[in-house]
Amino acid sequence: MLRHIAALILVGMLSAQAVAAQEDDTTPTSIGGRDYLGFGSLFVNDFLGDGYDRWRSGSYGTSRFWGYGWNGKLPQAAGELLELRVGGEIISPACLTSHVPLDRPWAGMLTAGLHTQFQRHATEFSFGGDLLMIGPQTGLNGLQSAIHDVIGIPGPSDEVLDNQIPNKWRVRFVGETGRSFDLGGQTSMRPFVEARLGDENLVRAGVDFTIGRFGRGELVSRDWVTGHRYRSGLKQEKGLSFVVGADVAKVFSSVYLPEDRGYQLTNTRSRLRAGLHWQGKKHHLFYGLTYLGEEFDMQYEGQFVGAVRLDIRF
Repeated sequence: MLRHIAALILVGMLSAQAVAAQEDDTTPTSIGGRDYLGFGSLFVNDFLGDGYDRWRSGSYGTSRFWGYGWNGKLPQAAGELLELRVGGEIISPACLTSHVPLDRPWAGMLTAGLHTQFQRHATEFSFGGDLLMIGPQTGLNGLQSAIHDVIGIPGPSDEVLDNQIPNKWRVRFVGETGRSFDLGGQTSMRPFVEARLGDENLVRAGVDFTIGRFGRGELVSRDWVTGHRYRSGLKQEKGLSFVVGADVAKVFSSVYLPEDRGYQLTNTRSRLRAGLHWQGKKHHLFYGLTYLGEEFDMQYEGQFVGAVRLDIRF
């Protein structure tokens, strides 16, 4: 129980840092004549899902938006709206204390990139590129060890880290297109397709359903691990929104599961997610749960990961 409480306190600290960054007076107010529009973030952790610490262990992603004003709709031209995405992820084997050859290797990744979103005839587009730093050069192995020291459980052993994915630099390109359909009763459906090229080469198709006002007239971005969409905070309509979504991907290669080490990717990679947004007068809370299907043949089961965001304004 104490470990659970420590983990939740840690999540709260990370969320508070995100909000503080959002309200920081040093945030640039304009870029190239574009106004600063808002900030979004999402913290994802396996412990907050099924209670383990394995595979897609933890990630944190943020987005900052700049544009020529905001009227509740995406601009029609690419490049008018700019989105700076920054994040990181820790990927772990199921066992952190000893190396298991059939399990996936430990990997750390940091990313930063520039994206744009626009709309043509009610169809939404998002594309851009990221620069990825992978391997021990990220320092994320030390971060995970420090977090585990706080929680009171063993961190990654030297044997595990000796077999981690080595230092690499990658450029990643991401593109997505989708369209929202109003189903009535504050219910909407948004099918989408996505392609990624870089650290993982894949194509994905899926759909998101929303019951409530989440995402309407808002700037949103998609988390790469869970597929949950997170908001920028431009529009804050009070109330609850329930979201559910699913997608399936064909993955052609992955730097995190190298073929030369004998890893064989599953034929498809699936995700099933659900979450609840609550917006009050000054505060916003989101919790989502996502099932991630197996990613390689020797992965003996899927996993549940939790995603949280907490905005507190004073």
